[in-house]
Parts: sequence; structure tokens; C-alpha cells
Amino acid sequence: MDKSEIELKIISIIDKLRPFLINDGGNLEFVKYENNIVYVRLMGACKDCAMIDVTLKDGIEEFIKNEIPEVVEVVNVDD
Repeated sequence: MDKSEIELKIISIIDKLRPFLINDGGNLEFVKYENNIVYVRLMGACKDCAMIDVTLKDGIEEFIKNEIPEVVEVVNVDD
């Protein structure tokens, strides 16, 4: 898979996860894919949630890595 194919797949996965976050008052936005790292922005209630690391690493990152083996990490970009 080339970079653009991986980015499209990441966006597709994020679109599947987004309703669960929106349901809890949060949201998730794809920022970029670079050097096998996915950069996302957690927003809304997710941004200040005490469980942000669990959501990011055990949820979002695990889901993306299972679908796209090239991904080594998912990082939250804070504005």
C-alpha cells in the first residue's frame, strides 16, 4: 500500500470510530500520516477526558494498527 492508500484507509477507520466518540460528546479528526505515525486530533469531551490515553492507545491506535500493519503509533495533536 502506498501513502495515499494508507491515508484513505485511516480516514475510513476514523469514520467508523467517530460515531462512538460523538455519542460521548467527543470527536476525532485525521491530521496526517507521516513516517508510519498517524496524527489525529481528539476534540470535544475527548480533549479533556481523563481517559484520553486509554481511548487513544487501547482503542483508536489498536484498531488502526490491527487494520494497517504499517502504522506503528497514533499520536494526538493538541492545538
